[in-house]
Amino acid sequence: MLVTTDNLTKSYGDFQALTDCSLAVPEGEVFGLLGPNGAGKTTLLRLLLGFIQPTSGTASIAGFDCRSESLAVRRNTAYLPGEARLFRRMRGYQVLDFFTGMRSDYCRQRAQRVADRLMLDCRRQVARMSTGMRQKLALSMVLAIDCPLLILDEPTANLDPTARGEVLDLVRESRRAGRTVIFSSHVLSEIEDTCDRVVILRAGLLVHEQSIAHLRRRHRITARLKGPLGELPADLADSVRISETADGRVELEVAESLTDLLGWLASLPLGELRIEPVGLATIYDYYHRENGGNGSALLQQPIASPLQPA
Repeated sequence: MLVTTDNLTKSYGDFQALTDCSLAVPEGEVFGLLGPNGAGKTTLLRLLLGFIQPTSGTASIAGFDCRSESLAVRRNTAYLPGEARLFRRMRGYQVLDFFTGMRSDYCRQRAQRVADRLMLDCRRQVARMSTGMRQKLALSMVLAIDCPLLILDEPTANLDPTARGEVLDLVRESRRAGRTVIFSSHVLSEIEDTCDRVVILRAGLLVHEQSIAHLRRRHRITARLKGPLGELPADLADSVRISETADGRVELEVAESLTDLLGWLASLPLGELRIEPVGLATIYDYYHRENGGNGSALLQQPIASPLQPA
């Protein structure tokens, strides 16, 4: 594994910014961190880079301990912070030139290519750039570094839809080149479209881990019956959850392929039927809306998913 954490914890007095976080990220994966502001995403990233020290637990990147070997960790990592600070008196191309002497794995030509793809005018002084333009400039620098791991904290913040699409394409290209990307965001569609796997953070806790490929196989079926439901076949019992809605409909949540289930459904006395995919929004809502306000006890331990975990 390129990135590992084991019970990683960060406390500020009585406040737990991150609690017992254990995860593993293999090489060549786009790994998503999903959660609202204050969930612990940026704290986790700063612990990985050695910018802050953990209260307890360990973390490593490329075999280097994030606490005691942070310089080696950063040599293997390109990091885009949530709020990149740039030299305001320089012009854009001067900022890109400056980083040529900072890292031996930085490619100035690639930085310009990224800037061109993002339609950034590098002749403009940084102080006269909009927030979105400065974000494009920071992305041009970070994506031009040839290292095993990219850590991107809210990389599409303040970008227009066209630029957002280009950034997501660049992330996919990095994966195809064999690089690992940790992608922190609170935009569900970006995570679902780009990542191979995602973890959901809430109040400093890692509460759910989800394979995106497995998520795409999940569906919700809502049906109104003209007769009795009948017994679910035994070979479907582990992948289908059945419940009744308030208006008398039957709802089935399917964790695997629909192929086998459709044959059974065809034998039922159906009045109407609706099939829809279970997107990442459903999983996210379970942790941050439906259960987010159910008392402090829920915040002390991970909770079970409404669907079978990947």
